[in-house]
Amino acid sequence: MVQPEEKQELQESQIDEMWSYVGNKSQERWLWHAIDHRTGKVLAYTFGLRKDEVFLELKSLLSPFGITRFYTDALGTYKRCLAPEIHVVSKYNMQRIENKHLNLRTRIKRLARKTICFSKSTLMHDIVIGLFINRYEFGILI
Repeated sequence: MVQPEEKQELQESQIDEMWSYVGNKSQERWLWHAIDHRTGKVLAYTFGLRKDEVFLELKSLLSPFGITRFYTDALGTYKRCLAPEIHVVSKYNMQRIENKHLNLRTRIKRLARKTICFSKSTLMHDIVIGLFINRYEFGILI
């Protein structure tokens, strides 16, 4: 996680969701994550459907950071759940998180759109991706 002295400087975050599936493509599973706009470090992530409730869970994980501006795409969830004065819809300001998506899809074959490597259970899907993020983004060895 972000160190306390960096936490005070954190003001802007990029938030996005990333599609994958469990079992077959009709069983969608979304990785929602937020990164520090300045450094690109992952701040928090969660898994679920592409629904407002899952975003609100991510937003609650971000509340200790005191973020004053969120950069997102034009998904309706963000428009409904973020106040207009702190929400910026921008493709230009989303480049860093889109690059994270590319890296995750390249390194975790379960996230590739056309693959024979997929999870058969939601639990294993979340564990594999969560372990990867914890190891390479947070430096946590489990």
